[in-house]
Amino acid sequence: MTTNTHKDIKRVLYTEEEIKKTVKNIAQGINADYKETKELVVVGILKGSFIFMSDLVRELSVPTTVEFMAVGSYGSSTQSSGTVKIIMDLRTSIEGKDVLIVEDIIDSGLTLKHLVELLQTRKPRSINIAVLLRKKEALKVTVENVKYVGIDIPLVFVVGYGLDYAEHYRELPYLGELKED
Repeated sequence: MTTNTHKDIKRVLYTEEEIKKTVKNIAQGINADYKETKELVVVGILKGSFIFMSDLVRELSVPTTVEFMAVGSYGSSTQSSGTVKIIMDLRTSIEGKDVLIVEDIIDSGLTLKHLVELLQTRKPRSINIAVLLRKKEALKVTVENVKYVGIDIPLVFVVGYGLDYAEHYRELPYLGELKED
């Protein structure tokens, strides 16, 4: 159990140890599914996925390259605005390649749906998505490409392990529910 809980955290939802086990399980599925790939382009969605992606890539045994994109839909709010803005795009072509989008959380699904539609225009061989957290009850759209899901979580605002509120709390080694103001 995590002993140093931040004063702004209502409760710890998942400990550092539970997260590590979840990441290993996701990686096992990816390794099995992509064992024949020539190159898996792992696309981390900044900023929230950077810790999850780092841990996930270290567990992969398939040929992997790493890319990043930055998209915005939250700002300083605790709810997705539904408006997606590309802040930083890929630096290399994904045409003909297997692509794995790595995202920290799927909430409404709007951001990922938009992102998949955009990336499909670039003619990859395949696109799938790995998410650490999913809020099933919050989904507004179906995103067919979500193949790897770590944990289904309740409708609470979660921070830690790379996830933030107004750029704070990313450094927490656990996932916790943020206290309401």
